[in-house]
Amino acid sequence: MNNFDELKSGKIKEIAMNKYGTAAIKAAKEGENPIESWEKATKVLFKSSDSQKKSCPKSAFLGLCEAGLVKDIPKGNYVKSIKNKEYALKAVEILRQNTETTFSPKELWKKLDLEDKNHNSQMDVVLGLWENGLIK
Repeated sequence: MNNFDELKSGKIKEIAMNKYGTAAIKAAKEGENPIESWEKATKVLFKSSDSQKKSCPKSAFLGLCEAGLVKDIPKGNYVKSIKNKEYALKAVEILRQNTETTFSPKELWKKLDLEDKNHNSQMDVVLGLWENGLIK
C-alpha cells in the first residue's frame, strides 16, 4: 500500500493544519517529480477541481522543491510563481531562526510582514513539511 492508498483508506490521519499541508507531505514522500506528486495528492484529498488546482499552496510547495529544500526532491524548474516561492523561502528562514518557537500558519504569515496580503494556505505547506522533517 503506498502513501496515497493509505490516505484514501483513512490509515493516515491528516495533519492538524489543513489539507494543503497534508498534500505537501504526501507529495514530498511520493517521489522525485513534485508536480505530478502534488497533483496526485490533491486529487486524493480534494473533490473540487478548484481546490485541486489552487495555485498559492501548490506554488509554495513547488518553490521549495525548486530551491532544493525538500528532501528527496532534486532542485529544478517547477514553478512560475515568484511571490509564493518567495513567501515559502522566507518562512523557512524564519523557522530556522526560531527553532524553539512553534508557529501557527497565521502567526508564521504575520512574521513575513506583508502588510495587507492574506494568507492562502502557503504556510500550511511550509509548516507541514517543516514539522515532518521534510525540509533540508
